[in-house]
Amino acid sequence: MKELKCPHCQHVFSVDEDMFESLANQVRNSVFNDELDRRTAENRRLMQAELTSKTNELKNDFQKQLATRELKLAERDARISELTQKMQTAVKTRELELAADLAKRDAEIARLRQELSANERMRQLEVERETGLKEKEIARLTNEVATVKSEALLREASMRERHEAIIKEKDAAIELYRDMKARLSTKMIGESLEQHCATEFNRIRTTAYPNAFFDKDNDASTGSKGDFIFRDFADGVEYISIMFEMKNEADQTATKHRNSDFFKKLDQDRKAKKCEYAVLVSLLEPTSELYNDGIVDVSYAYDKMFVVRPQFFLPIIALLTKASRRAAEYKAELEAARRQSIDITNFEEKLEKFREGFGYNYMQASKKFGDAIKAIDNSIAQLQKVRESLVGSENNLRLANDKVEALTIRKLTHGNPTMKQKFKEARDNRHTPEEE
Repeated sequence: MKELKCPHCQHVFSVDEDMFESLANQVRNSVFNDELDRRTAENRRLMQAELTSKTNELKNDFQKQLATRELKLAERDARISELTQKMQTAVKTRELELAADLAKRDAEIARLRQELSANERMRQLEVERETGLKEKEIARLTNEVATVKSEALLREASMRERHEAIIKEKDAAIELYRDMKARLSTKMIGESLEQHCATEFNRIRTTAYPNAFFDKDNDASTGSKGDFIFRDFADGVEYISIMFEMKNEADQTATKHRNSDFFKKLDQDRKAKKCEYAVLVSLLEPTSELYNDGIVDVSYAYDKMFVVRPQFFLPIIALLTKASRRAAEYKAELEAARRQSIDITNFEEKLEKFREGFGYNYMQASKKFGDAIKAIDNSIAQLQKVRESLVGSENNLRLANDKVEALTIRKLTHGNPTMKQKFKEARDNRHTPEEE
């Protein structure tokens, strides 16, 4: 038994263990329900705030990465545009240089034609002058035929010989100018075309091509070989290679070859020796306006092949070397831009993988969070049932408490004189010490 003291009347009464435990549980369950409700609401608020903060943080990071990627793409496009502009400018500059060279060549041809025309006019004037003198002399000698006939005949013969010599001299001059037009002052007296080209190249090798290889093609392992191979290097790396074939045909040759007769073999030699370009240096078809016009590109028939006269041997090397060096530089820059593009692509792939991973983790977290909320809701529902049961128990306890409150000594002793007497004696005994 346990004693309880009434807070109103200060009366002390005894209750058994079950009733005491029931009253204590009533007080604890009320406090527990209040604390449970408060903590559940606090946990929900904290979880919602944390989820919102994480979502905003990830969203801001994604936007920053996307802005960085767009900036890099814009820089890459600007770089590619700049390189394209440089290439177009270089091509235009080379076209202007070629146009200037062609203009100089045309001016030289016009000058030679003028000299040829002037010489022809001089020959005609001289012939006319000599013919006039001869006619006058004949007229004068006609009056003296009898006495000077033999002398006149000798003079006439002498003049004819002189005229023939002058005509032959002029014809030789005309032939010389024609040959100059075909060869454009190429000097190859006492040497072959191959020797001429080798001499011309060696004359500028040290200053213009110090790292270049230029020598006879002596490798006939493939069944054929060209005349010369040219290779040049930059920083130890080959950036250009040319297979050369030289063709010179004497005027006395009965069967005249054409330049196109050698294209197929030259292309095969180029491929067999792994050269990038093929160049035919030719004196064939000397009257052809096409081949006398300068550097002729025949890549429409065979890839990367050109036909030139000997005077354009060095210019074609300079032209192809310069173009290949620029192309190598542009290729290196484009390769760098391509690697940068690959880095951006890898970044995009990593970003996409991150997005997929984040989305998966977010879905898993959201699912677990939903499961947790559902479990909490289930717990709340279960606790609500417990609360309802406790509330029902509280009603019973309240009724029991009301009954206890209504219980008085008078009601307990009503109709029971024995108990009334016992309580009276207990009160008398309790008050007696105080009075003493």
